[in-house]
Amino acid sequence: MEHVPPPAEELALLDRELARLDARRSQLLVRRAWLLSVLTPPAGPSAMPPAPQFAGPFGPPPTARPSAPFAAPSGPPASQAGPRSAQNVLLTLGGLLLTIAAIAFTLVSWGHMGIGGRSAVLAVVTLAALAAPAVLLRRGLSATAESLAALASVLMILDAYALHRVAMPDADGPGFAAAASAVLAVLWGGYGLLLGRLRLPLPLAVAVVSAQLPLLLWAWSAGAGATAFGWALLLTAALDCAIAVRGPGLAVRVTACVGCWTTGLLGLLVALTQSVSADVASGAVAPAVLLLAGAALALFGAWRAPRGLAVAGGVLAGLSGVAAVGGVLRAGVDWNWSVPVYLLCGAVLLAAVRAPLPRPVGQGLVWASSTVTVASVLASAPPVGMSLMGTASQLARVWSGAPDAGVRAALGTEGLAWSQLTAAPVVLLVVAGLLGAAHRSWDRLVRAAGPVVSPGPAWRNAAGATATALCWAGLTALPAVLGLSYAAAVSAQSVLTAAAFAVAVRALRRGTGAVGTTALVCGLAGAVSAGLLSLAAQAATYAVFAVLLLVLGAVAVLLDGAAMPTRQLPDARAVRAAAALRITQAVPACGAVVCAMVLARAAGASLGLAGYQAAPLMLAVPGVTVLLGARLRNRPSALPVELTGALSAVVAVIMAVPDRPFLALVLALSGVLAAGTAVRAERRPVAGYLAVALFVLATWVRLSASGVSEPEAYTLPVTVPALAVGVLRRRRDPEASSWTAYGAGLTATLVPSLFAAWVDPHWLRPLLLGVAALVITLAGARLRLQALLLVGGAVLALDAVHELAPYVVQVVGALPRWLPPALAGLLLLVVGATYEQRLRDARRLKETVGRMR
Repeated sequence: MEHVPPPAEELALLDRELARLDARRSQLLVRRAWLLSVLTPPAGPSAMPPAPQFAGPFGPPPTARPSAPFAAPSGPPASQAGPRSAQNVLLTLGGLLLTIAAIAFTLVSWGHMGIGGRSAVLAVVTLAALAAPAVLLRRGLSATAESLAALASVLMILDAYALHRVAMPDADGPGFAAAASAVLAVLWGGYGLLLGRLRLPLPLAVAVVSAQLPLLLWAWSAGAGATAFGWALLLTAALDCAIAVRGPGLAVRVTACVGCWTTGLLGLLVALTQSVSADVASGAVAPAVLLLAGAALALFGAWRAPRGLAVAGGVLAGLSGVAAVGGVLRAGVDWNWSVPVYLLCGAVLLAAVRAPLPRPVGQGLVWASSTVTVASVLASAPPVGMSLMGTASQLARVWSGAPDAGVRAALGTEGLAWSQLTAAPVVLLVVAGLLGAAHRSWDRLVRAAGPVVSPGPAWRNAAGATATALCWAGLTALPAVLGLSYAAAVSAQSVLTAAAFAVAVRALRRGTGAVGTTALVCGLAGAVSAGLLSLAAQAATYAVFAVLLLVLGAVAVLLDGAAMPTRQLPDARAVRAAAALRITQAVPACGAVVCAMVLARAAGASLGLAGYQAAPLMLAVPGVTVLLGARLRNRPSALPVELTGALSAVVAVIMAVPDRPFLALVLALSGVLAAGTAVRAERRPVAGYLAVALFVLATWVRLSASGVSEPEAYTLPVTVPALAVGVLRRRRDPEASSWTAYGAGLTATLVPSLFAAWVDPHWLRPLLLGVAALVITLAGARLRLQALLLVGGAVLALDAVHELAPYVVQVVGALPRWLPPALAGLLLLVVGATYEQRLRDARRLKETVGRMR
């Protein structure tokens, strides 16, 4: 192989490139060290000259670049540990220790001093801690000032506690705490504004006291009810919102925003609980007012918030409005119809997209409406699940008779309160209708929602697919909800399944993939549900599965003519679309084959045949699929149909296992079907070998069923002509595989003889079999024929194992117990030491065997 460029030249290029990269790395490291020295100045005044001003992040422009643009300026190098971090750690520990000492003094040592001493000590310490930060800030010691300010905050809380214990011991605890928290909030806020360079006092006032505790503590002290607590939380949230909008500094606003969301959500949760638990409309008015006030507060904050918070505020406002109006309307109707009421309110909320609101707020309202819709659908899903999954109970009572109690008894759910689920199909169908209308009038909807949202074509496909699924789900649950009779429910399920398949065919032939695929999945699920439901009665089973067979066959034929959409698609999408189309074409055809299998098994049961006696009837299905496969040829559904038919043959073999004569018959008939499939050139490599294996296996089973103890009398007359034909084949075509020429003939005699030798107590048969296998193995090695070598070697090895096993067991039993593990370990050591050589030997053996014919 020629190298371009030559190896020597390429090596020189690589060396030069590596040298250039090393030089560049050294420059960047020097530059990084200089930047660290600039960002971390020394604690004291530095005599280092000011750093040169660069035009860009890596030096001056090319016209003014110095000789060493990345060299570090003269001066002390950057320290390994920043002095600020060590100072902050020390100050934090010191403030923490002082705080602990103050708390211990107040709580433990309080009784050792008089009233004057107590007041004087706390007052002096508190005033000193409050005054010290002002002096420290003027001297530039901001970190020390922060620590003392934090200590002063804790001391002020201890002063309030001391005041309550000494001066006002009879005062109400929550009321005093409310007043103290309000006073402390004002004092902390004023202190933070007075010393603007402190970062701690003002956020602390907002987070701990100012907007959180006073109103709640006053409501507690007054023994107010849940509504008063809700208003207290909401007013607290309003105060937090005002601070978050107008407060000074980022830390204050962030802290107020967190408090606003926390207290607001808690207040709305209290109002929602009261609204849901209200029995009459008058009892739901007060929670509704609270919810509407929360919605207004959320809109006020969202109007002035960044995009992410604005969307979240719009969602909260929309949900609160729906809960408020829906709670009042729901209280006047039956509880079963609460979900449709909330769904109607959520749908009306979509009208807000035309309101003059900021775009993020409008998007939040749209998401709120979508959330209500999704919640309504999920609340209506249980009847659909029971209607689909309940049909599986018929597997335990096949053909037990149509239940007199209607479809609910067939589903095993007659004890459930179906009267509480009457609104579920209505909700599903209403949502399906709304989504279907949106899918049909998508362009008009996009123009109407343009100022708020801009949905793409994928959203239209999703709306159509969801509408299809919800419509099918609502109609599926309708028979059980209405309590129809068994016959009416089976008929309704069958008609619904056929309608779903019709929608799927129409959509897929028009190129509407999402709707068509969804309808196809719904049709398949409905077919399974209807089929299981029909197992209760014999007539229903035949009727339903016959209808499903015809419908699925028609769907497969109609979809077979469907073509790919004519629009140009990227390569990856085109491949995925083609694969999806092939699947949609094959699945109905396979479903039709499964229906035929059920009908064949039902026919055997109707005739009173045992399982093994009905097994030959099952082979009618693969017989038809073999003919269909020959007719379909290279169509996408040909191979899946044939494989499904082969599954029917496997089921027939399993059914025939209890009776060996029938098993031999089924295997032979399966071999005939495989041989018929092997007539086609594209199926010959697999079907041909399968046919030979089935015929041989059928022969063995037949011999075993007939009680033959000398199988060679029956197998040798087959083996000799088969080997003769193989010799002629090899002479005519030297490139033919030895498996094709000799495999069937050898296994026809060797395998039955091996089984007979394993159960033969005498020594002659194993000896003759071993000699024959040895001769075949040597012939295979001499003539380099893979089939002879492997078949003869396998039979020889198994025969030797059977004959030597008793002696090996005796020898192992006579050895000391420690010797077998020692020998195994020694063997592992030897193999491990020569692992590479053994691996090469194994590969060489594999290659040698692979080169044989």
